[in-house]
Amino acid sequence: RDSIDTVIAILNDPQYKEAGTRPAQRDEIWKNVKAMFDFNEISRRAVARNWQDFTDAEKADFTEVFSQFLGNTYIDKIQGEYHNEQIVYLGQDFYSDTYAEVKTQIVRETLSTPVNYRMIKDGEGRWMVYDIIVEGVSLVKNYRTQFASILSKDKPAQLIQRLNEKLTEQNKRLAENG
Repeated sequence: RDSIDTVIAILNDPQYKEAGTRPAQRDEIWKNVKAMFDFNEISRRAVARNWQDFTDAEKADFTEVFSQFLGNTYIDKIQGEYHNEQIVYLGQDFYSDTYAEVKTQIVRETLSTPVNYRMIKDGEGRWMVYDIIVEGVSLVKNYRTQFASILSKDKPAQLIQRLNEKLTEQNKRLAENG
């Protein structure tokens, strides 16, 4: 809750309303968002059974590029689509001592969108997000389907290369759009 509230405060911060401040706002959002996600777990789940085919170096490379790609994708979406919506916390379900789901709803003037955060407790006792479910659609399952298709034909190194190419394009587009 605190992390989401912090991101909303950054989105509403008047210092980021000036032209050219979008990259600084994006960096500030990323700093806060990065701390609430377990990108190792997200990466492992997105690749699923194919994870065993990755070397340790490939796992690290994939996790790094995938986390940056996800960060860019979702921060860009948040920056572009946020218009003073309210986040309503609907509750949480604990499935075990280490798995939980936090249920929220994004409330707009004419529409409410359910957004659930699946969480896992890390080795230090912190709850970290490992999946986001928007209107019943899992981020992890969406990428798992795409990655399984690629990995059925290519090796992990090719998937990492393709993701790096997408990240480079994404970074270029974001730099051009300020």
